[in-house]
Amino acid sequence: MALPEGLLEAVRNYLDITWDDPAGDTKLAGIISRGMKYIDSVAGETCDFTVEDKPRELLFDYCRYVRSNALDEFQANYLPELLTLQNQKEVERYVKENAEL
Repeated sequence: MALPEGLLEAVRNYLDITWDDPAGDTKLAGIISRGMKYIDSVAGETCDFTVEDKPRELLFDYCRYVRSNALDEFQANYLPELLTLQNQKEVERYVKENAEL
């Protein structure tokens, strides 16, 4: 999965990674890709991670937790935000489907 343009750099900035590390970037790109798939599955649709919105915020924090070897704590700590995203996307789908009727 190719990352959206500028996303790797944005996550590096968020995580305060200021040094050049090609191997680390490859590892981080994998973390980002897995995080995008996870958040998309929670949302029930493909999210836009290029705009400053809840999916991007959750992705950045997902990456922070993975880099800290605390992925098992991410869902517990962010459950309210994950549920809010899920509910928001469901409402948007409902409105769109009913607007077309």
